Amino acid sequence: MKIGAYFKDSLYKLIVFIICYFINLLIFFAFKVNKSVIISSSFLYVVSFFLILLIPYFRKKKFYDCLLANIESLDKSYLVLETLSKPEFYEGKLLYQALYEINKSMNENVKSLEEHLQDFKEYIEMWIHEVKIPLSTLVLISNNHKDQFDKKTKLQLKRLENYVEQVLYYVRSENAEKDYLIKEIDVSKVIKNVGLKNMDDLLENKIDYIVENVHYKILTDSKWLEFILGQIVNNSIKYKRNIDHSYIKIFVQEQEEKTTLVIEDNGIGIKKSDLKQVFDKSFTGENGRYTNKSTGMGLFIAKNMCKKLGHKIEIESIYNEYTKVYITFAKNKYYDVLK
Repeated sequence: MKIGAYFKDSLYKLIVFIICYFINLLIFFAFKVNKSVIISSSFLYVVSFFLILLIPYFRKKKFYDCLLANIESLDKSYLVLETLSKPEFYEGKLLYQALYEINKSMNENVKSLEEHLQDFKEYIEMWIHEVKIPLSTLVLISNNHKDQFDKKTKLQLKRLENYVEQVLYYVRSENAEKDYLIKEIDVSKVIKNVGLKNMDDLLENKIDYIVENVHYKILTDSKWLEFILGQIVNNSIKYKRNIDHSYIKIFVQEQEEKTTLVIEDNGIGIKKSDLKQVFDKSFTGENGRYTNKSTGMGLFIAKNMCKKLGHKIEIESIYNEYTKVYITFAKNKYYDVLK
């Protein structure tokens, strides 16, 4: 609370004081009051005026300075009321009560919205589970009766299955801490599952699925890692180049403090201008416009989940040459001691 701004706001009081003071002087002169009385009265008048201004200023300053400082320091400014003591001056009490009512109303609205959102998420998750049953049945039928289903139909079924799974994991990722279990797993098993799941697409697109040096133990949730790896592999398949030998190579780089899973392909790559945004929500970039197949959600969910699982995901690429995705898993020495 700045004293200059406070006095500027009190300018009307100064004008009233000056007018009253000159009227008082005229009265003194009219009644021929002694000069010493006029001087002493004027002195008391001025001192009283400044005391009337300054005492409320210092009473208010502590409260308002604390209010502004706490608003700036808090990540969630709406919680500022919890950090304040109720002021003693009337104006502050009114503000405090107003903030309390606003905060109460906001909390009630937020709680109501959260309940509606949770109900909607639960419904979406239930609907996805229900729709996956007939969808999986259709995929199974198409695989068992290949002569009755053309390639385009099977491709659309596969895309639909992938999108439904993506929605399911996106909904779950909002409260992922309730749906994952960190434990030591063999990363090669996850890689194998992803390869089997995408085998038809790999064969259809004549892409070699090369797996080297992957028999390592890591700490993660196998289900979520399989989804993350599946999104990366799907992108590699989507963005293959029209060349004689296309491949997706997966291998592990072992270091003292960390283990890094590397997924490399020789597809169309990513332009340098798009690299910083590939993990942004709904970002499709130049490649998404080129293929018209991307939702821009796969890598966003993958990045979000890696963050919640405590992993690090990075990407490097040279356009029309290669793309490499790195997923880094920290080693837990305390876990090793317990074993």
